[in-house]
Amino acid sequence: RSVYDGEEHGRFMEKLEARIRNHDREIEKMCNFHYQGFVDSITELLKVRGEAQKLKNQVTDTNRKLQNEGKEASDPLIIAMEELKQCRLQQRNISATVDKLTLCLPVLEMYSKLREQMKSKRHYPALKTLEHLEHTYLPQVSHYRFCKIMVDNIPKLREEIKEVSMSDLKDFLESIRKHSDKIGETAMKQAQQQRNLDNIVSQHPRISGGKKSKREFCASSDLEVKNTSPMSEQDSGILDVEDEDEDEEVPGAQDLVDFSPVYRCLHIYSVLGARETFESYYRKQRRKQARLVLQPPSNMHETLDGYRKYFNQIVGFFVVEDHILHTTQGLVNRAYLDELWEMALSKTIAALRTHSSYCSDPSLVLDLKNLIVLFADTLQGYGFPVNQLFDMLLEIQDQYSETLLKKWSGVFRNILDSDNYSPIPVSNEELYKKIVGQFPFQDPELEKQPFPKKFPFSEFVPKVYNQIKEFIYACLKFSEDLHLSSTEVDDMIRKSTNLLLTRTLSNCLQNVIKRKNVGLTELVQIIINTTHLEKSCKFLEEFITNITNVLPETVHTTKLYGTTTFKDARHAAEEEIYTNLNQKIDQFLQLADYDWMAPEPGSRASDYLVDLIGFLRSTFTVFTHLPGLTRCPFSLQGKVAQTACMSACKHLSTSLLQLLLEAEVRQLTLGALQQFNLDVEECERECPVTPFP
Repeated sequence: RSVYDGEEHGRFMEKLEARIRNHDREIEKMCNFHYQGFVDSITELLKVRGEAQKLKNQVTDTNRKLQNEGKEASDPLIIAMEELKQCRLQQRNISATVDKLTLCLPVLEMYSKLREQMKSKRHYPALKTLEHLEHTYLPQVSHYRFCKIMVDNIPKLREEIKEVSMSDLKDFLESIRKHSDKIGETAMKQAQQQRNLDNIVSQHPRISGGKKSKREFCASSDLEVKNTSPMSEQDSGILDVEDEDEDEEVPGAQDLVDFSPVYRCLHIYSVLGARETFESYYRKQRRKQARLVLQPPSNMHETLDGYRKYFNQIVGFFVVEDHILHTTQGLVNRAYLDELWEMALSKTIAALRTHSSYCSDPSLVLDLKNLIVLFADTLQGYGFPVNQLFDMLLEIQDQYSETLLKKWSGVFRNILDSDNYSPIPVSNEELYKKIVGQFPFQDPELEKQPFPKKFPFSEFVPKVYNQIKEFIYACLKFSEDLHLSSTEVDDMIRKSTNLLLTRTLSNCLQNVIKRKNVGLTELVQIIINTTHLEKSCKFLEEFITNITNVLPETVHTTKLYGTTTFKDARHAAEEEIYTNLNQKIDQFLQLADYDWMAPEPGSRASDYLVDLIGFLRSTFTVFTHLPGLTRCPFSLQGKVAQTACMSACKHLSTSLLQLLLEAEVRQLTLGALQQFNLDVEECERECPVTPFP
């Protein structure tokens, strides 16, 4: 750079050429010094050249000979070499293939596992496998075409899992719809067992422990279910409600149902981000099923089994929903269940009001009441409010009373129709005590009399009295388990009994009294019977007090109206006696055949009047000799007989006067008047005599 920059290029070239000349001189000197050696070397090299030519010729000959000799064996060797080459190539390819398959086999195994899980309907594990396949295995071999196909199929597989799990859910919903009857029946049996156990415990307070309550069973079982992951394929959602100490225990209602399809579908939809869709679908379908369950059959009122099946289906529905509430988180909630229950309660009460109104058999109404109480207790055990059901039972109680009144109306009619209206004869002490045991009757004079003897009343008195007590018992049966106070029960029984006395029994007695073929003797016996029944009302009051433990002095206690009923019946019988006597008198008077133009009177009273007087005498004699008249506390002999006599005489007097004043009698003779006067004098002589001192 300094040479070019300093413009000394010519000088530098001169120096360089001088230097070259110096080196050339040194080389020349050296070559001159070694020249002889160089000539010797060339000579030796020429010699070697000749020898090399000879060696080349020998090698060429040897090669030709070798080629000729190895030509026959060269072809197999070449083939073997080619095969070796191919084997080495195949070995290299196989090694590469093994390496690639080592990466692909886990993917294929996972895919095969996925298909196997889907085939065996293990959808939730299949979904987990699909996630591992998508995020862990497929990215390692994503450049292969089959992997791309798998990636494209993953959304389809997810949809398939959703559809299959939803299909399982639909099968589950259909299954529980069909088996709600059995589920409810089991739950109600369990509630009945629990109620029986509670009754035993209340009677024997020292007994403690033993079987848990149904809600405790459900609570403990729910905890077990919640602590067990429903993701497991072995989880069936079954509640353990059996008591290990009980050999013959009714299985829990949840033991009959496999809830795993619900759990699987819920978790699958949760993982897929569609939980709200699943919840909405489940609740919608269950609402539809609830409406179907709550629709009663048209002939439900015909038998108790119709009601039982209806209740079983409702209980089964809500048992399933209660279990879902306690074993899932949010699939159903309390607000949803309360809404369903309000709908179910209103529809159930409306159906029961409609169908129970068709019931005319009190036994069926009573069985229905017991079934409704069991139905209410069962659902109350699951936390559902049932106060409206008990309020409705009070309405059914009025209907029950009406059916009882109709039934007892027939009972009373049969008793009154089959009675012989004669005093009950007893031939020994055993029969006497039997009658006294059936009806509260005390008479020291009758007790002193020797056997055989007769009670003053006929058989319908103890029968009617016992039937009234049976009616009270029937009313009491309906009040059981209704959570009523003693005062309310007492009031209900007394009101129903008053209806029985004032309406049912009174009508039956009035019908018997008003019958056309009833005789005077029967009417008198009815008066005696009603008198004793009236006296027995205080014993009925005591009977009701004993079974309700409500004293009659209580302010709000309803009084029995039996006294009024029997008084009215007795007055009706008395009036019927008077009416019958007057009718008989009219019949005799129709036989009167006065000859108003007779010139002379007869020697005695008219025949029809003699017969009439004889009839009245015999009738009043019957009154006098009827047993029980002298022991009647209301002086029946004086009152009824005297009133009957006075009524008969007055009616006879009026009728005779009417005969005399008839429009057809335009004229009469003195003889006819004298004959008529004989008849009147005969009446005056006979009317105030023997029976009426």
